[in-house]
Order: sequence, then C-alpha cells, then structure tokens
Amino acid sequence: MKQRVLILCTGNSARSQMAEGLLREIAGERFDIESAGLAPTSVRPEAIASMAEIGIDITAQRSKSVDEFADQHFDYVITVCDNANESCPVYPSDTERIHWSFQDPAAVEGSEKERLDAFRKVREQISGRLKEYFCTS
Repeated sequence: MKQRVLILCTGNSARSQMAEGLLREIAGERFDIESAGLAPTSVRPEAIASMAEIGIDITAQRSKSVDEFADQHFDYVITVCDNANESCPVYPSDTERIHWSFQDPAAVEGSEKERLDAFRKVREQISGRLKEYFCTS
C-alpha cells in the first residue's frame, strides 16, 4: 500500500499546489499525494504556468479544504507556510509532521515577469526540499 502525503498551506493556491505536482513527478509511484488549505481559494495561474515550464501539468488540481481530509490517515503532513504550521490540525502520533517555510509567491507585486519569477524561485526551493527529503530517505 502506498504511503499517503498531505501538503498544507493557507490558500492551497500556490506553494502546496506546486509541491503536490512536484512530489507526484519526483516520487508519485511511492505515494498517494494530496494538498489542501486552511482557507482554500483557487489555483494561481502563475503556479500553473511555472509548473508547465518544467513539464508538469497541474491544471486538473483544485484548491481543497483541509476539512475534506479530516478523518483520513496520512503518513506525512507537510506544511509549506508558517500560518499552516501554526494552525495545522492535530494528526495521530504515527503521522510524521514536516514544516518547511517558503515565501508566498502570490504576495509578490510587480510586473507579470516579476510575479512569475517569484513562483519559479519558490518552485525550485520546494523541488530541492522534496528531492532531498524523499529521494534520499
């Protein structure tokens, strides 16, 4: 049976969506992967565009509430923003909690290129962390 991973952030619109797509690409056969938010909104177009640049299609992903997964077991719960880490629901003791704080690329203002560059930067940071953690353990 595959191990289950839940990736959380506040809006489930950027960081957790990119992490979900990246982890599926990196180690998808090993895991059943979901992402959710504490106050879900919608997947950011910049997240979709930055992932498409590296050949990962996240257009079918949708923002989901953490409440959708309330009664489900996860082997790993990864928070990718400080707010989600502080407000994360309690999970059973056999769930490994991981927290990685990434800057919110959706908060970056400026030109379209500047905003997309922020998403690219965070995408690469998330990719590095996921590879380091899940491909070496």
